[in-house]
Order: sequence, then structure tokens, then C-alpha cells
Amino acid sequence: MRDAGALCDSLSTGVLLFDAELRVIYLNSAAEALLSVSARKILGVAVQSLLPEVPWQLSDGLNRALRLGQPLAEREVTLHGQGGEPLTVDCIITPTGDQVAGARVLLELVNVDRLHQIAREENLTAQQTMTSALLRGMAHEVRNPLGGIRGAAQLLERELPSEDQREYTRIIIGECDRLRKLIDRILLPDRAQHKQILNLHEVLEHVRSLVQAEATGIAITRDYDPSLPDLYADRDQLIQAVLNVARNAVHAVRDGGSIVLRTRVERQFTIGGKCHRLVARSDITDSGPGIPPGIAGQIFYPMVAGRPDGAGLGLSITRTLIQRQGGMIAFESRPGKTTFSIWLPVGNHEQG
Repeated sequence: MRDAGALCDSLSTGVLLFDAELRVIYLNSAAEALLSVSARKILGVAVQSLLPEVPWQLSDGLNRALRLGQPLAEREVTLHGQGGEPLTVDCIITPTGDQVAGARVLLELVNVDRLHQIAREENLTAQQTMTSALLRGMAHEVRNPLGGIRGAAQLLERELPSEDQREYTRIIIGECDRLRKLIDRILLPDRAQHKQILNLHEVLEHVRSLVQAEATGIAITRDYDPSLPDLYADRDQLIQAVLNVARNAVHAVRDGGSIVLRTRVERQFTIGGKCHRLVARSDITDSGPGIPPGIAGQIFYPMVAGRPDGAGLGLSITRTLIQRQGGMIAFESRPGKTTFSIWLPVGNHEQG
């Protein structure tokens, strides 16, 4: 049973085993994470207590499997775990057991929301790779004539006798410098990385201290998991990525609003087609009006901005920086609550 338990704990699918009275006698690590419960506290508990709002499809399916001894499946069932958040899963119900152990039923939970998220991430990655390649090519083409314009403006400035006339050349030079910085930001992913072992909470605290001065009248609270392991990542690039998201949160909320920084450990989490045993998740949640539905599907694309004065590069660069650390970023948004979540692999020191 110990080997079987270790094998089940390596699965990304939630597995629960119930006795004939539909009491929990086993659940794996994925099921614990999925339902936000602890195995030590939930063993022996009836399914009605495990899931306060048991969907009729699941309750009926478990009872039918026990009564008829036949496996069955239920698609896209909405569950409410101990955490209270709704979760869409596919359920596979299999009767098992013998005369010695008695009737039992095995329940497999496949996180449909997570599968959809993986599909969206793969699609977004492919589209953004093409878009980023196009933008980098354009940036290289613009860089040289931009330098020529700046140089010509500097030469012209020396020849102009009037201070008023030289003011125009300074505007040209200033705009050239601004565009050069914009191009450098587009080309940012070409920078070399300097990875090191670091503490994610130290990064978040550094970002918090930077945005706190900008967050007048905004409450910034922390909900950190003290058991979070160290990461192997580029500290400066990670700070920049989190800072972009945090500053967006500050701009989104008004005086009296709130921002929450939260960290958790998740197990058996898939990023870019690779399943990681442990990942560190950090959430940045704001109480702003939410992301406009019209741009929600393109929010990570370059030049897509959620506010009039935005350049539309912050989240695109953030996503690229997170991907360079082997992680991923996603969001959920509704009026009054927007959460950007960043997942970073734990224990990949040898990959740097």
C-alpha cells in the first residue's frame, strides 16, 4: 500500500478512495491540493462533509457505482472544496474492493479548468512567439535610422543661433531617446540571465517596498506561506516581472482599495507540457474594476494596454521574463477582484 500511495502521489489527477458508507479512506496529494484539504484531517469523513455542496451527479454516481458495481464517468462537474472556490472537474468513478476489504469506490478528479488553462497557455505561447519575433525584427530595423535622426538633430542644434530653435532639436533628441528605450524594452529578452538561489518572499518584499510609495491610500497586505522553498531564478528579471504586475494593480485600484500578495506551494503542476513535483505560486490580487472583457484575451500581447496612458509592453515583457525562469503567468478577473498568478518551478537548480 505504501508503494501504491507513493505512486498515486506522483499523479497530477486527484484520487480518492471511499468505503461502502462513502467515507474517505485515502486521497493523494493532488486531491488534497485540488480540494484544499489535509489528508490527516479528512480521513474517515463522509463525502457530504468533504464537499459541503455535493453535486447530484457525483452523489448519484458514487451510489450507483457501489450498488451496480459498474464504472461510470461524469463530465464537467462543478465542485466546491473547503476553500470555497468553484472548480470544474471530470469525474471517473470505479467500484473496487473484495470480500475481505468490503465494497469500495475509487474517484478520480481531472481538473478541467487546469486543462483549459494549459491549452490557452500553449496557444498564447505560439502566437506570442511569432508576434515577438516580428516586433524584434522591426525594432532592429528602426534602431539604426533612429540613431541617425538623433545624430542629425545634435549637429543641427550646434548650428542654430536661437535658443527657441534649439528647443525643437532637444524635443527631437528627447523623443529619439524615448523611442530607443522602448526598443530596448522590446529587445529585453535577449539579455543574458544571472540565476541564483533566492527566496521568493524577499523578491515580493522588495517589490512591495517599491510600490508602497506609489500606493497612497491603498492597503497592501501579505499572506505568505512560510514553508515556501527557495527558487533558482534571475533575481533582477523576477523583480521586474513582479513589479510590472504590482504597478498595474496600483493603477487599477482607487484610494481605499486593496492589494494582497499571497504565496502557496502547489504539487504536480504542469508548465509548458512538463509536470513539476513542486511549484511556488505567487498571487497579486487587487480590488480594482477588473480587466475590460474586450482585451482580456490579448492582455499579454505587445501593444495591448488596459489604460489610456499605458504602452502595452509591461505584461508582455512580464510573461517573457517569467517564461525565461521556466514559469508561467495567468489571471482571473471580475469587477472588484483581479488576480495575477505566477507559478515558478522549485528544485530546478541544476537547470540553470
